[in-house]
Amino acid sequence: MTGWLATLGARGIDSLRAFGRAGVFLVGVLTGTPRPIAGLPLLVRQLYSIGVLSLAIIVVSGLFIGMVLGLQGYTILSDFGSEDAIGQMIALTLVRELGPVVTALLFAGRAGSALTAEIGLMKATEQLSSMEMMGVDPLRRIVAPRLWGGFIAMPLLALIFSVAGIWGGMMVGVEWLGVFEGVFWSNMQASVSFWDDVVNGIIKSIVFGFVCSWIAVFQGYDCVPTSAGISSATTKTVVYSSLAVLGLDFVLTAVMFGNF
Repeated sequence: MTGWLATLGARGIDSLRAFGRAGVFLVGVLTGTPRPIAGLPLLVRQLYSIGVLSLAIIVVSGLFIGMVLGLQGYTILSDFGSEDAIGQMIALTLVRELGPVVTALLFAGRAGSALTAEIGLMKATEQLSSMEMMGVDPLRRIVAPRLWGGFIAMPLLALIFSVAGIWGGMMVGVEWLGVFEGVFWSNMQASVSFWDDVVNGIIKSIVFGFVCSWIAVFQGYDCVPTSAGISSATTKTVVYSSLAVLGLDFVLTAVMFGNF
């Protein structure tokens, strides 16, 4: 009768312990971050791996999502005789919501899983232990550049995603559905506020980037050093990052746009 309750309690305690380890791990990474000049080559390498190599999936996904928004938005707005507002709808939807959120989900699936697998493989092959034996801090050398690389790359990728989405929506709305190009751009420019919309979207992407990178590097560093352990950690990275992004998106949206 009480077996399920004991199991639930044990899993809850394990989750709290894991969260505590993640917090201690984060403090260690932040305090062990190398000086900007000394760590710049490592950071640039991670920006290329995390950011530049993610551009293809970000741009293509943004284009298609913008095109879908254009089609769906035109269909809905035409019922109310407001087809000219399609530019406004696409821009606000992408800048406020879909840009940061979808970019973060793609980041978790592409870059986050790669970070976890890379660090987990280093742990399984005892590269991290070898660094410690040589007096090299793996948190400073391996983990910190990857954490900050994801933190910096995420808002840039989110901006690129939003631009690609707006361009895709414009192609559908103007070239296919016949909305006047001047009306499309003028309505968009009149409705999108830099401080209320663009900046809040950037803040969202910064938070998502930090959390997703933190989860990814922690899961790799904390994983069981076996092939099964690395596989499990990679799955956890994608799942936990996705849930964290969606939960934080609600909280941030409520704070930014909920008039609380």
